[in-house]
Amino acid sequence: MAKKILIVDDSQFMRAVIKDILEKQGYEIAGEAATGEAAIDMAMDLNPDVVTLDNILPDMQGTDILKVYKQEGLSCRVILISAVGQDSAIEQGMSMGAHAYIVKPFTPEQLAHAIEK
Repeated sequence: MAKKILIVDDSQFMRAVIKDILEKQGYEIAGEAATGEAAIDMAMDLNPDVVTLDNILPDMQGTDILKVYKQEGLSCRVILISAVGQDSAIEQGMSMGAHAYIVKPFTPEQLAHAIEK
C-alpha cells in the first residue's frame, strides 16, 4: 500500500519539488501545508503515514510541531527537511523524535531513502 504523505514547507516551490519526487515513486500526497498551524491541523485530520517537515516555518519551528505530534499521540514518521544543517539543529530534531533529517538541497534518492528507512 502506498504511504500517505503530508508535505509541510512554507515554500510553494519546495512543496512542489517534494511532491513531484514522491508521486514519481508511487506515494500518495495526502496534503500540503505552508504553516505550522496548518501542519498540526492537517496531521490530525489526515493521519498521514509520513510528514516531511520544514524545520523553519513562518509561525513556528519544526521541532515545536514535533512536540505537538508527540503530545497528541500521532504515529506518523516525521522527516525534517531544512536548509539549516548545523549538528545542533540535527541533533535537536532527532532527539525530538524525527526519523530523519535532510539538509537542503537534497537529492530524490536522499528523500526516498529517508522515507523507506
